[in-house]
Amino acid sequence: MNTLILLQNPSFFSELSKRFNEGGLFFMSLILICFLLAFAFLILGFLYVKKNITKSKKMTSLASDISVLGLVIGFLGSTIGMIAAFDAIDAIGDISQGNMAAGLKIAFLTTVFGCITFILPRIGIIILRALQKS
Repeated sequence: MNTLILLQNPSFFSELSKRFNEGGLFFMSLILICFLLAFAFLILGFLYVKKNITKSKKMTSLASDISVLGLVIGFLGSTIGMIAAFDAIDAIGDISQGNMAAGLKIAFLTTVFGCITFILPRIGIIILRALQKS
C-alpha cells in the first residue's frame, strides 16, 4: 500500500527529476540509458526463458554487463565531480562547510543512481537465472 501511495505522489517524481538534474545531465543520462537497457534485456530474457534458453542466457549476460557498466559510470561521474569540486575549492581558497557539503552531495548522486542501476536489475538477473536452471 505504501508503494502505491509513493508512486501516486507527484512530489516523488519531481524530487527524482531534481536529483537527476543536480547529478549532471551527461553522466546521469548515461546511467539512465544503462538502467533502461538492462531492464529491456531482462524482459527479453524472461520472454525467451521457455522458448530459447540460449537466447535467454545471452540476454541475462547482457543485462548483467550493462548493469555493471551503469555502476562504473556512476563511480566515474562521482570521481570527476569530486575532482571538479576540489579544483573549485583550490581556486577559491577558503570555502564554507555548507558549500562543501552541497558539492559532496552532488558528487555522490551519480554513485547512488549507478548503484540503483546495478542492484535492481541484479534482482531480476537472480530470478531469471533460477528460472533458467529449472
